[in-house]
Amino acid sequence: MRTLVLLALVGLGAQLVDGSLGMAYGVTSTTLLLAVGTNPAAASATVHLAEIGTTLASGLSHWRFGNVDWRVVLRIGVPGAVGAFVGATFLSWLATDVAAPVMALVLLTLGLYVLARFTFTGISSENLGKPLRKRFLAPLGLVGGFVDATGGGGWGPVGTPAILASGRLEPRKVIGSIDTSEFLVAIAASAGFLLGLGSAGINGAWALALLAGGLVAAPVAAWLVRILPPRVLGSAVGGLIVLTNVRTLLTLDVVDAEGAVRWGVYALVVAVWAGAVAYSVRAHLRTRRAGVPLVEGAADAEQGRVTGAVVSGRRDA
Repeated sequence: MRTLVLLALVGLGAQLVDGSLGMAYGVTSTTLLLAVGTNPAAASATVHLAEIGTTLASGLSHWRFGNVDWRVVLRIGVPGAVGAFVGATFLSWLATDVAAPVMALVLLTLGLYVLARFTFTGISSENLGKPLRKRFLAPLGLVGGFVDATGGGGWGPVGTPAILASGRLEPRKVIGSIDTSEFLVAIAASAGFLLGLGSAGINGAWALALLAGGLVAAPVAAWLVRILPPRVLGSAVGGLIVLTNVRTLLTLDVVDAEGAVRWGVYALVVAVWAGAVAYSVRAHLRTRRAGVPLVEGAADAEQGRVTGAVVSGRRDA
């Protein structure tokens, strides 16, 4: 019972992060499951089974609020499902002693990316309104789906920043479309794990606990994103992912780092992490004082829509 409560709290915390950033539910949940000694393939399988429910609820919510571009969902979601299925079967066939460092390296890479992305650039958007091409979305979906399954998460960290960086879709629709398309990825990954591991490889009770926590956190995350700057939260989460997976790598038998070396590395990671969060806070405060929109281009796009509506109204009159 104690384990289920802890897993529900993990699911709640991961959904708070994901709901605020449009990413990191799988990465956060899988990282914490690995930290308590869960088999890598079983951890990813359990998280993806829970994500079927959380992504469905998230997608429906985004759809009701008009945050979904269905062309993007299909163009990235279908290739993403293919990549996730391949990644899940690949991870299922790896031996545990091989899968553990592979997953830790993938998660560490994603953590470093999230940390650097939100610390130094935040979220920016330009050239809103230009169409996203299939030749861009299809490869992105394949890579994102494969990374998501093999790393236990990564669909959001791969897809959300890439589409935001293109500047062709409103940030709210980027997050809504990525979250909605992740439903297809979660189903495909779960099918791949069922094929590779069988039902014995998935802990249904753990998945339900993660799901329960995620469903409770979903409305809270919608409120939380209004008061916590995404840039600061992204730096904080990225640092947590890096620290946890550095710990995993240093405790592997093939590394077997001595105590003094291990603690020295931990201290260095924590120092960099603290510096990154402090930098993000200062950058956020400078942005607020300057009166610059948190997402560049969003305010201009909104102003353009308002101006267009006013002009149209005058013409109709």
